[in-house]
Amino acid sequence: MTTPRKERAGVLLSRAAALIVVVTVVGLLPWLSGRDPALSVLRARSAEQEPTEEALRAVREQLGLESGPVALIGDWFGAAVRGDLGRSWVSGSEVLPSVLSGLGVSLALMGAALLLALVLACALCARTVIRGARGTLDTGESGGGTGAPAAALAALPEFLIATVLMVLLSVWLGWFPPYGWQEPRHLVLPALALGVPAGGLLGRLAEDALPAVFAERWVELWRSSGCTAGRIGRAALRRALPAVLPQLGLVAVGLTGGAVAVETVFAVPGIGRTALGAAESQDLPLLQGSVLALVLLGLLAGLIAQTARRWMLGPGLRDASLSLPARRPARASRARVAVPVVCAALIVVVIGWGLLLDPLYVDTAARLGAPGGAHPLGTDALGRDVLARVGHGAATTVGIAALVCLGSYLLAMTVGFLPALASGAAETANAVPPVIAGMLVAAVLGPGSLGASIAVALVSWPALAAHAAALVQETRAAGHLMAQRAIGSPPRWILLRHLLPAVAGPVARHAVLRLPGIALALASLGFLGLGAQPPAPEWGLTLSESLPYVERAPWAVLTPAAMLLLLAMLAVSVSTLPAPAAGRGPIARVRARALRPERSTAR
Repeated sequence: MTTPRKERAGVLLSRAAALIVVVTVVGLLPWLSGRDPALSVLRARSAEQEPTEEALRAVREQLGLESGPVALIGDWFGAAVRGDLGRSWVSGSEVLPSVLSGLGVSLALMGAALLLALVLACALCARTVIRGARGTLDTGESGGGTGAPAAALAALPEFLIATVLMVLLSVWLGWFPPYGWQEPRHLVLPALALGVPAGGLLGRLAEDALPAVFAERWVELWRSSGCTAGRIGRAALRRALPAVLPQLGLVAVGLTGGAVAVETVFAVPGIGRTALGAAESQDLPLLQGSVLALVLLGLLAGLIAQTARRWMLGPGLRDASLSLPARRPARASRARVAVPVVCAALIVVVIGWGLLLDPLYVDTAARLGAPGGAHPLGTDALGRDVLARVGHGAATTVGIAALVCLGSYLLAMTVGFLPALASGAAETANAVPPVIAGMLVAAVLGPGSLGASIAVALVSWPALAAHAAALVQETRAAGHLMAQRAIGSPPRWILLRHLLPAVAGPVARHAVLRLPGIALALASLGFLGLGAQPPAPEWGLTLSESLPYVERAPWAVLTPAAMLLLLAMLAVSVSTLPAPAAGRGPIARVRARALRPERSTAR
């Protein structure tokens, strides 16, 4: 059995190895891309200077490129240990002040967005807490009925929210400045764009954990002893928080590293935008420093989340009384069944109708045309039919996102059973923004759908792995598993018949819930030129191409956005449908008897 000391040593080794690998790969970017870094630096310094052989040779000698990547990376690591991140290849200024400045801006933005996300998450799960505290919640439910709104909020593209907020609150109403970073008012719109999807995700995860908490026997005991509903609700929230805390840490890092699009829209000088600019100009020292800051922030956030979780659980890691029981199965109502049916029908109708049209036909006379008989959903800036592009783009958008989601789920289930060896890799992968991962993969494979899907898959599994690891840890401490060990059940039997079924279902629902987010990550890479390339009719690319014309032709933006929202509602409604046969099999009966020993004794 692994001792706590060995477990901590494995975690530290995993984190250190992952950190070294990421920074080393970033250091190899100029050589992986196949482009001459001297030419990129020369053009970044002066676009008018002629790239002669003499000028390029001078740049190579100045930057030490002739010594090769091994020497450059070794020198950089040696200087980084001393606190020196080098000088920018483009501007010649020191990297450390630029990294600290961008990190400070991103931390301020992350704090404001995280506060907003927590407030929104509390509002979304308030109805579930109230009903559970009063004893009116069906504990077989997945939440209290706000799952679809939460999933819709989680599926909103950050760059779409940012653009709409800028148009509505800055351009039309003039309430907030549209860009810049000089006063507190500049913080409002970027924080809203980042906090709304994060709040929807956290609220949905909390709702998924609360019904199981209210099904525990202590809730009924407290209620029968006269405890107030408020006290029961607060205790239930505290009981459910340990399962959500790992996700909170990952969300906090994602708000910092994944805000590149929002920082670009509002011209916020954060660390993500700094890393993006450094990668485009192949400013290797600045890119390495920015990625190092993001990775270290990810490791710190993961450490804080795990420490807070251990503190909240206390002896619960070893006490079976604090394990989450299986939910009591509930029958699916007609309304809950109708939601996925309606969403699926709308998606199928739109896609089927669009497949009958030509997505590449250009009608210059109908540019930005309003919906009508010839074009039911209007046209885009080039005169292409929006309905046709949405229909033909379904295979690229939904198909690739589903494959990435499946791969992330399988990897997370494997990693979840080895938390000591994989937690560092998960935290490090989560700290790398999809944009940076997309740049690294695109440097090797070139921009395209394949590179974008690999990049998103590399950074989309940590949240699922953290969820799986938390469930594995709590399920291993469950009372019925302790009873199985006491009677001599083999470990393989416990793993296959009890542990794996208890973890696979919730993580699968979480994976389905993240399907729209994966589609949006692919869309953001396409928006930045790292994913699907024009004229591909991909949903995210179609949305991104129409963003500059959102005031003149809102239908061109709203149509792909509406399809993504329908996909989100379909995903969450399917993930929350109860299994009719759950709870009636032999495994469920064994667990039920283990959870109710007083009945077994009476027999």
